Amino acid sequence: MHKITLIQPDDWHLHVRNGAILNTVIAHTAQQFGRAIIMPNLNPLILTVDQALDYRAEILNALPSGSNFNPLMTLYLTKALSAEEIKKAANAEHIHAVKLYPAGATTNSDSGVSDLKGIYPILKMMEEVDLPLLIHGEVTHQESDIFDREKEFVDSSLTDIVNNFPNLRIVVEHVTTKEAVDFVLAASDKVAATITPQHLLFNRNAILAGGIRPHHYCLPIIKREHHRLALVEAATSGNPKFFLGTDSAPHLTGDKESSCGCAGCYSAYGALELYAEAFEAVDALDKLEGFASFFGADFYQLPRNTRSITLQKQPWEVPASYPVAGHTITPLKANEILNWKLLLN
Repeated sequence: MHKITLIQPDDWHLHVRNGAILNTVIAHTAQQFGRAIIMPNLNPLILTVDQALDYRAEILNALPSGSNFNPLMTLYLTKALSAEEIKKAANAEHIHAVKLYPAGATTNSDSGVSDLKGIYPILKMMEEVDLPLLIHGEVTHQESDIFDREKEFVDSSLTDIVNNFPNLRIVVEHVTTKEAVDFVLAASDKVAATITPQHLLFNRNAILAGGIRPHHYCLPIIKREHHRLALVEAATSGNPKFFLGTDSAPHLTGDKESSCGCAGCYSAYGALELYAEAFEAVDALDKLEGFASFFGADFYQLPRNTRSITLQKQPWEVPASYPVAGHTITPLKANEILNWKLLLN
């Protein structure tokens, strides 16, 4: 197979930041995807509908001329989120979910939730108005091994949330373990999951073997090989509970390569090409369209896109970096060869 034509996909988990970084990265997403769920962990945080709509306007203003890309906005969940704001979000055309970050779990998450039981009234209201909950599923106890934090969250907190709010639509974001995959498979059709390209392509050797590779460092961290295989099986199964969410997270190269490098992989430059590599490796390219183009839209109760895109088997070298206002962003797989290429109109 040398060409694949797909209904235009969507990215159901994306970071685009703001300012100069936004102006650099948004064109990469817009040339591949019709829509994307935009994460709210900016500085300052996106806590209200009005802030989300202002951020959406900034994104639209940064798009290349003629782009049809549609940013789908989210709110950052804190215990201060009011019932009135939830109702306002549910009725707002451009607000599609609320994001739960456990306090301290990842970038700009210090204001996240430290007491899950304390937000249960908020989750009840979200269930009543059918506003989806997006979860970064990790515990943040310092005594918990970083490779076990997703499993511990699944075993404790996620189980309780699903049991207490059976009609709440939940996306378990960027699943990384077999345990998370098994949980989603066993749950009702109200529970789904996104999977990133890095977690399909790499195991933890990619971060640690032969030297520390900071541009492979993300949270949740990449796990052992048997977890990667479970993710590949889920993504390529044709099960509509699993769909594309890059978690592409641009950071300046200097911040990634510092003594305390920040978490996040920048994959938006070639997201579909990266997913195509993972699917082709297990002879499952015929399953890519459902995963990338259909299942997420169906879960979010949005119409599927009608435009199409084409990938061609064409080796190309990933750039070493992308310039950002006197700095750079280093992409995932910098200076490496990808075997699929998006054909641009």
